[in-house]
Amino acid sequence: MPHVDIKCYPGRTEEQKKLCAEKVAQDIVETLGCDPRHVSVAIKEVAKEDWEEQIVNKVLVEDDAYLYKRTSI
Repeated sequence: MPHVDIKCYPGRTEEQKKLCAEKVAQDIVETLGCDPRHVSVAIKEVAKEDWEEQIVNKVLVEDDAYLYKRTSI
C-alpha cells in the first residue's frame, strides 16, 4: 500500500522512468505518511495511436469517480 500505475507515451529512457518512480514514491511517503518499503510504482508505455482506446475510453472513463487529477485536454 499504495501502488501507483503511470501510463505514458513511449520515449522515456529507463533512467527517466526510474527517477520518476522514485520521486513519485517519495512524494507518496511524505504526503500519505506511509512506509517507503510499501510503495510500488509501475510505468507502462502506451502508443499515442492507442491512447484514446486503451486509456481514455477504458481507464479514465471507468475510474472517473476515483480521479483526483484530470487532464485539461
